[in-house]
Amino acid sequence: MDTAQKKTADPKAASTTAKKNGVPKGLNYSKEQYLEWYTLMLRIRRFEERALMAYGQQDVRGFCHVYIGQEAVAAGIESAITKDDGIVTAYRQHGTAIGRGVDTKAAMAELYGKATGVVKGKGGSMHFFSREHNYYGGNGIVGAQIPIGTGIALAEKYKKTKNLCVVMFGDGAARQGALWESWNMAMTWKLPALYICENNGYAMGTSVERTSNVTDLSKLGASFDMPSESVDGMDPEAVHEAVSRAAEHIRSGKGPYYLEIKTYRYKGHSVSDPARYREKDEVKSYQERDPIKVIEKRILDNGIATEAEIKDIKDQIKEEIAEAAQFAADSPYPEPDDLYSDNYSQPYPFLT
Repeated sequence: MDTAQKKTADPKAASTTAKKNGVPKGLNYSKEQYLEWYTLMLRIRRFEERALMAYGQQDVRGFCHVYIGQEAVAAGIESAITKDDGIVTAYRQHGTAIGRGVDTKAAMAELYGKATGVVKGKGGSMHFFSREHNYYGGNGIVGAQIPIGTGIALAEKYKKTKNLCVVMFGDGAARQGALWESWNMAMTWKLPALYICENNGYAMGTSVERTSNVTDLSKLGASFDMPSESVDGMDPEAVHEAVSRAAEHIRSGKGPYYLEIKTYRYKGHSVSDPARYREKDEVKSYQERDPIKVIEKRILDNGIATEAEIKDIKDQIKEEIAEAAQFAADSPYPEPDDLYSDNYSQPYPFLT
């Protein structure tokens, strides 16, 4: 699942790379890159569909917010950053975690509350975490991850690395005071943070238009002179190029960057939301731009892969997700005593 790290947003360089890999003229990236985007997005989509099924069967309990429709965001980010960079996000986070490299078995087991889950069954749907993959959640409180990510970026600057932290939040969290406090600190200290608003149009059931007179969320960074842009979040190629530009700016020591990535969720806010606050035609219009279908068509139309090769990918993903669900079902629940592990104990180690 590792994504290639040596991609470029330079169209000339990209076209040269594409030609060397036998990709027809007019495409910007290699065959491997297009297939990588397609495979990751399909993996996320099938995982989320299986999670919804498991919730209906009561194998998954509690809150569950699926990423269906937003897969291009995770795919485009991953191909544009390195595995040493950090990511922190909100509660609609299964796809982001899988993009980071969290195994689908460990992810599914976490949804089931099993001991083999990515955080031993203690986090559930909203609270994945993996230090191994520099993935810092999965945070349930709206906007709480923004100062956390800012702190991670501060740590990277303190340690004098070239790493950055991707700090993701939704359009609803864009109204939180923690965002403004974090941005003020990040710009003042030129922290290596890439702030990304995944704008899927609705904060729970409330549209952007009903929450503010500023509906172009890319303008929010202007108050801090933060470089900002709006991005088509239904195309992983567009996301990749925007994130690449931002990462180059940040790694050069110029400070943070902000992207409003416009995307859409096909399902309700959570599994309990029938989403009656939006019209069916609106949902259909976005589904016609479905990122998986768009990239699949791009791959087939340009001879990047054959229909047989696409079928092989689909079959492999189907088998992988089926195995993940079986693994989760067969795994044990945590032992009662596990409640007391992975916690601070008195006296706290950093206090004297």
